[in-house]
Amino acid sequence: MLDNAILFSLEATPDLAKAIADRLHLRLGQRSIRRFPSGEIICEPSESVRGKDVYIIQSTCPPVNENLMELLIFVDACKRASAEHINVIIPYFGYARQDRKAKPRQPITASLVANLLDTAGVNRVMTVNLHASQIQGFFRCLVDDLTAVNLLGYYIMSTQKDLSNITVVSPDHGGVERARNIAELFNAPIAIIDKRRNNNLEPEVMTIIGEVKGRDCVMIDDMIDTAKSACNGARALKAAGAKSVRIAAVHGVFSDPAYELLSQHVFDEIVVTDSIPLSEKMASVEGIKVISLAPMIASVIQRITSHIPLTTVYDAYANSEIKNVEIVTTSHTQKK
Repeated sequence: MLDNAILFSLEATPDLAKAIADRLHLRLGQRSIRRFPSGEIICEPSESVRGKDVYIIQSTCPPVNENLMELLIFVDACKRASAEHINVIIPYFGYARQDRKAKPRQPITASLVANLLDTAGVNRVMTVNLHASQIQGFFRCLVDDLTAVNLLGYYIMSTQKDLSNITVVSPDHGGVERARNIAELFNAPIAIIDKRRNNNLEPEVMTIIGEVKGRDCVMIDDMIDTAKSACNGARALKAAGAKSVRIAAVHGVFSDPAYELLSQHVFDEIVVTDSIPLSEKMASVEGIKVISLAPMIASVIQRITSHIPLTTVYDAYANSEIKNVEIVTTSHTQKK
């Protein structure tokens, strides 16, 4: 069923794209990306896509605007080259946090990006753990919002010696459902960090709801950006008597000052996926692990082309199939 499919990798996530192509036993399509002296970009396939099912892999991670324009231009090129279907895989969807008007006169940029992709000619968007699942409603094309939370959960199961001592922690009230889904895998209790922002808009931990004393705490989040909230939460958990504190997040954005904060060994382990490439600087942080999304995304592509329900993808991460969880990068950039 993949005979008519062609995969392209743009510049944001080349290693992930290569791993997906290897899983599918496909080569990556040839493409050209050039920049003019003015700063304008031209992106185009270097081989025919006429009548093909095109899959384009590109996270809109930093530099967000550069990667987004690169994607939009390449989609337009494929559409004008008579591609049959254009499927865009965006493991990390930039601008997802701008999903509502929090104040008067603010834009809803997540909706704008969705409209841009629709207008460019995208037939289907696949992404991983949108910041708010309601963003799917901004699109007119098909949208698959995949989840890597189970993948993170089964990694924790494979590395935790005593599952009976785990407490799953939500870093705020908004992440309770995510934490509960993970907790059900371990039959574990959950705790919630109740926090608010101070007068300087800095996250300030107020109290811990739930029992964490003597427990191995695993904080679950959709992303780590500056790591301020995460580190404050970890300190609060340790102050409340937690035996250990790990964090597992789908997207490792790691904006400044994340490196400085996470280098202080606040966490016993930091687990993210490869939805965003890990910089050499961040890879040097002790205890950081990167879990590959490639097996999951490759399975999704196979099922889409074969018209098989996508829910079966998550069955691959049942406890008996823990070997499917792949560590692609460990601390100090060691390969495993």
